[in-house]
Amino acid sequence: MHNLNDRIYLKFKDLYHKTPLMVRSPGRVNLIGEHTDYNEGFVLPGAIDKAIIMAIKDRNDHVCRMHAMDMDDHYQASVHDLQKSDKGWPNYILGVVDQLQKENSEIHGFDCVFGGDIPIGAGLSSSAALEGATSFALNILFKLNLEKMQLVKLGQNAENQFVGVQCGIMDQFINIHGQEGRVLKLDCRSLQFDIFPLETEDYKIVLCDTGVRRELASSEYNVRRRQCETGVKILNKYDSSLKSLRDVSLYFLDKNSVELDEVVYKRCRYVIEENLRVLNGCNDLQFCDFTSFGQRMFLSHIGLRDEYQVSCQELDVLVEIAQEIEGVLGARMMGAGFGGCTINLVKSERIAKFIQNIEAAYKKRLKKNINMYVCNIAPGVSEM
Repeated sequence: MHNLNDRIYLKFKDLYHKTPLMVRSPGRVNLIGEHTDYNEGFVLPGAIDKAIIMAIKDRNDHVCRMHAMDMDDHYQASVHDLQKSDKGWPNYILGVVDQLQKENSEIHGFDCVFGGDIPIGAGLSSSAALEGATSFALNILFKLNLEKMQLVKLGQNAENQFVGVQCGIMDQFINIHGQEGRVLKLDCRSLQFDIFPLETEDYKIVLCDTGVRRELASSEYNVRRRQCETGVKILNKYDSSLKSLRDVSLYFLDKNSVELDEVVYKRCRYVIEENLRVLNGCNDLQFCDFTSFGQRMFLSHIGLRDEYQVSCQELDVLVEIAQEIEGVLGARMMGAGFGGCTINLVKSERIAKFIQNIEAAYKKRLKKNINMYVCNIAPGVSEM
């Protein structure tokens, strides 16, 4: 990472001939609780030691010059004329600027260079990391005095309104609030959170990247969200107090299932079950019962595969392989779905064997290579 920091810094100096503010903005894993955040449910994320590094400096005019080092691509815009870019990546920065303007924050132009080691499209939320880096840095540069929760909502609104992905708040929340060695059980309705330690030498988080980039994820994500909202709207006829699937019990869902389309029923059932898995999983962590926690991870994947239907062959194969490897406590797909990574909870002394077995079995079954990353739980966005 130090080499990456230096490369970003030197690239900025080479392009803009100024000394920048340096910001580290992490990716995230979500141990359990997928697709529950936009249903006002519970999630259990942690920030990780893979991050976007941004070098940034304010300007005296209204020009925004941005350089994406990993893509060797440049983009320029004016804060007075923000247009969505066909390139894609500038929109996560421009969306934050757009939100700041809507809140009447006084900002000018800026120059920035960014790059990182978060695999793009792997479900580790590189988008929220870029939004978090931008909002955190602009808050410092223009002395906006915004609180942490304001930064969180800036990022989410940027993605919802400017980028056009109707994400929940989890990714932006953990990006800003992450703590080293700890995961956060976030209540996505109240935004209150509880901290659970995940500092253990005995177990590590290993990510297996399918290499399948999630072309369907954004559009299907929005479809799943609408299906859940449809379920709540129908169930609300029988209990007007229901605001989201967070308020629906399995008993109530099954009692009124005849009213629901089969697909909508499956989506609703998965979300309700997943919320319960998060709450029970937090109890497991309190008692250091990683075996029970791991079993809930496997059950989460089954629900995502069969009820929410956001998995794919590569993800399913990885989980099947992991289940057969000694020392694996739990595994599941992570993120929006249709590609990206599986997250695996593995005994530390078995990691080398785990990596060896996954590589061989994945290559044998799908004729594909795979990238793997051992992750540590790291702090949220910070100045360097």
